[in-house]
Amino acid sequence: MPNGQWYPPEWPDRIRALAGGTLTAVTPKRAATVLLLRDGAAGPEVHMLRRRTSMAFAGGAYAYPGGGVDPRDEHPVRWAGPSPAEWAARLGVAEPAEAQAIVCAAVRETFEESGVLLAGPTADSVVADTRGDDWEADRAALVARELAFADCLERRGLVLRSDLLGAWARWITPEFEPRRYDTWFFVAALPAGQRASNASTEADRTVWIRPADAADGYDRGELLMMPPTIATLRALERCGTPGEALEAAMDQDLTPVLAQARLEGEQVVLSWPGHDEFTKRVGTEGGDA
Repeated sequence: MPNGQWYPPEWPDRIRALAGGTLTAVTPKRAATVLLLRDGAAGPEVHMLRRRTSMAFAGGAYAYPGGGVDPRDEHPVRWAGPSPAEWAARLGVAEPAEAQAIVCAAVRETFEESGVLLAGPTADSVVADTRGDDWEADRAALVARELAFADCLERRGLVLRSDLLGAWARWITPEFEPRRYDTWFFVAALPAGQRASNASTEADRTVWIRPADAADGYDRGELLMMPPTIATLRALERCGTPGEALEAAMDQDLTPVLAQARLEGEQVVLSWPGHDEFTKRVGTEGGDA
């Protein structure tokens, strides 16, 4: 039975074009995504959303809240937790401002797409509830890029809680994709009092699900996912609580994972280093060989 690996039918032609020199790789845009966790009756659950089938990229696939870094994510904010310089060392970027932008993007995108905000009035508190018309107005303005995240936090007197995040993985979209992202994956626990919702216009469904159950759905071909999504789910299975996931994040390898493609005769071979389960061999007719 085929699993739920997302695989666009145009990839083999694009891979051949890249190998033949008729396709130029675009520079990936930096992005961040968050595996939001909560305690469930049978163990930790992760918040996932299903991308609308009409989406140009990964339509119908399950993913986590996240998106691209906004240049304004570098604007000064009140900050709690590891310094931007410490985050730069952890994330593998050169400048503290770059690291701040990535962390801010993780917090901002989580709020935009799930309504959950990792910020509070003080360095050791978190807002208790982000529901209500005033919060929704701010969230909508952020999504429309009418409001910078720094300005939103400043107006509400909030401190960004970078200590509530743990860096988990880093994946880069393959070179043959027209839309490329250099994405950092973070883990975070759902703050007490807050509730996640489907606040994203890009999603038609959200679920709280045990990582093992989501992985089983992928293995049965019932849940469509991109390789980074299922890989992070499998890695989470060993964590018995959200707290354990945050502790485990300190030891996670953040070496970027970038798909490699090669031609073996008329066959395209696509692989992700360190993740053999995703290797695909595609023949001349576009089907698995």
